[in-house]
Amino acid sequence: MTPGGTHRTGHRGGFWRSNSLTLTFGGAFLVVLAAQAVAGHAEFNEQLAVEGLQRIGLGPYLMSSDFAVDVTENWQSEFLQFFLYVYGTVYLLQRGSPESKPLDRVGIESERDQRVGEHATPESPRWAADRGWRQSVYAHSLGLVMAGLFLLSWLAQSVSGAAAHNELRLRQLQDPVGWVSYLGSADFWSRSLQNWQSELLAVASMAVLSVYLRQRGSPESKPVGSPHHATGVEG
Repeated sequence: MTPGGTHRTGHRGGFWRSNSLTLTFGGAFLVVLAAQAVAGHAEFNEQLAVEGLQRIGLGPYLMSSDFAVDVTENWQSEFLQFFLYVYGTVYLLQRGSPESKPLDRVGIESERDQRVGEHATPESPRWAADRGWRQSVYAHSLGLVMAGLFLLSWLAQSVSGAAAHNELRLRQLQDPVGWVSYLGSADFWSRSLQNWQSELLAVASMAVLSVYLRQRGSPESKPVGSPHHATGVEG
């Protein structure tokens, strides 16, 4: 307590309030993942019943390639969206959108604007002040990590997808195919492309709709009273 018996209010809510966005969406992710597991398990057993095969429990389903491919094909499309968005918005602009940089700031910007090297402040990350490879890596770290997560999840999708595809082929008394052959299959590319197109549509829609529409209090929207042509302004 401060003198006079009042509480300090500089960090009201502490850890939970300061991290509510991550905690809320992280918790929602776990709830939805669990719900997906239950629904997917029921659907998988329905398919087994149609084929005259014995049903399996939830535990074995969670360890199955069928569950793994359903999860990873969504993950890789999300990481692809953020990778493309992080890199694309360096050079691509949308007049009037808060999702775009101002029209006069296209490109990687100056060291002064980015507060790197001699322009770094005492509060800047330590690698931002470095002039060697550390600064170069850190300056692209978000895009590199998103690209890495996309490639890893896409690889996981390909492996689990090949296993799930072969399980189906075996149930239909067909010969399994190798992983390399599966990479060129319609099943693999159908799973990938149907997710990619939806993510690209979502990004394009957000960029355009945020020019004319508003959400009061959201950093993804311009202030309600901002003109439509205002670019790179957040609420």
